[in-house]
Amino acid sequence: MEDKVNYTLVGAFVLVLGAALVACVLWLAVGLGGQKKVDPYASIFAESVAGLSINAPVKFLGVDVGKVSRIEIDPQDSRQVRLHLLIERGTPIKQDSEAVLKTQGLTGIAYVELSGGSPAAAPLRPSAEQPEPIIRSKPSLSARLENLLGTALAGLDRMSGNLNAVFDAENRAALKQTLADLAVLMHTLAAQKDTITAGIDDAARTAQRAAQASAQLDPLLARLASAASAVDRAAQAVGQTSETADVAVAGAASGVQQLQTETLPDLARLMADLSRLSESLRHLSEQTERQPSSLLIGRPTRPPGPGESAPP
Repeated sequence: MEDKVNYTLVGAFVLVLGAALVACVLWLAVGLGGQKKVDPYASIFAESVAGLSINAPVKFLGVDVGKVSRIEIDPQDSRQVRLHLLIERGTPIKQDSEAVLKTQGLTGIAYVELSGGSPAAAPLRPSAEQPEPIIRSKPSLSARLENLLGTALAGLDRMSGNLNAVFDAENRAALKQTLADLAVLMHTLAAQKDTITAGIDDAARTAQRAAQASAQLDPLLARLASAASAVDRAAQAVGQTSETADVAVAGAASGVQQLQTETLPDLARLMADLSRLSESLRHLSEQTERQPSSLLIGRPTRPPGPGESAPP
């Protein structure tokens, strides 16, 4: 006896079971997620956002906190891209928080990574002029590497141009001639190897003799140093004697000054008095020789001359 299978019931059962599975998945993926409240934010990037798509995750230090809701060219500057973000309410977005583009693993799926900002910074809040607070952005690793590579390539290009300018045809010819001259010089030095060796040996012997002479000069230098010390002490003694002589000369100068100002005038007056006294004695001696009696009777009266009257 064969069992009859109702394919209609089986099909209906499969459809109902599939719908239940789909509802369960939607409930788990969307239903539970829809209970979380989000806040709108924006971020402006001055680089390519290739690989970033709508609903790409937004992570805060690696933790999923939202998604990218819209990507558009910045209406105020066509060189920039504006990202609209939906971030879970309560995420600590600060005024100094930064957004950067990153790629996940080897797949290359791009997402937005947010930094925490400093603890002392104020929270980033919406305002009437800016309902979507703008999170500051910084260049991604690929953009920084691209800028660095571009700078390095520009430097290499300038270096290549400078090298091409330095090593032109004329300079290359001069360098070739210099290398040829250097080769001739090396060959010449190689041919004079024995002479150079002998010269080096002579120099070594001369240095050895100089070292011996220096060793013999050490006692002489010591004696010279001792003699210099003795001369120095003698010079110091002469200096002291000179100072004593200066004091003596100063005293003698003071005595001479006193002699000139006090003694010499008196001596001059005494000499004048002695001169007058000598003159008087000379006259007295002459008179005594002519008239010895004048010492007793005095000087004779001179007779009056013509027109003179006799003294009473």
